[in-house]
Amino acid sequence: MAHKALSLYRSTQSASEDERVRQHMPLVRRIAYHMITRLPASVDVDDLIQVGLMGLMEAARNFDTEAGVQFETYASQRIRGAMLDELRSADWLSRQARRNMREIESTVHRIEHQLGRAASEGEIAEALGVALSDYQAMLSEARGHQLVHYEDFADDEDNDQLDQYAADDKANPLDMLSDQRFKQQLIDAIAQLPEREQLLMALYYDEELNLKEIGAVLGVTESRVCQLHSQAVARLRARLQGWLNR
Repeated sequence: MAHKALSLYRSTQSASEDERVRQHMPLVRRIAYHMITRLPASVDVDDLIQVGLMGLMEAARNFDTEAGVQFETYASQRIRGAMLDELRSADWLSRQARRNMREIESTVHRIEHQLGRAASEGEIAEALGVALSDYQAMLSEARGHQLVHYEDFADDEDNDQLDQYAADDKANPLDMLSDQRFKQQLIDAIAQLPEREQLLMALYYDEELNLKEIGAVLGVTESRVCQLHSQAVARLRARLQGWLNR
């Protein structure tokens, strides 16, 4: 096995630029399909793939075989970087979608505190005063809503920057994530999620499955996976309000 891995490594390192690009095109698709879950429905995965391929070609041109780094590692960074650069120039999540999610979080926090358990979709929709289908549409529109946003630490609620990736010298959510107390509270909050949402989060963040793969495991459509992911994030943010608003 080690000999096979070494041979593969050597063949990759000595390959021509065109061959490197050809060998690693599946890597671009894998990164794009994993990233798309964190983005609004308005972002097209084919656009990400196209931009990622440009990043791959740049990586193949600039790769230094003497740097002591495996090409796939180097290329992955360039591919993600190209995709993020493109996304920084776009308006990710509409202000209305952000307002909707803040309202959902507030509602979830209130009714789950009252119920002492995870609220059903129907209960959340009723508390919001909307039809279940409208609530689910709100969840779909908010694809890309994250557990920790840079805007959680900013003064402007309508910050439209690339929340989880944009540079910000004054605030760093990674500092929060490295806090052991926050980690434990997050673990506890995940344990309180409905079983299907717990499984979804594990499949996406631990197993790194894409939407289609998760849908196959759960027996639902990709759009339904998006809804469940947005709802799970809303529940977690609602339970971590003390940290996110401090």
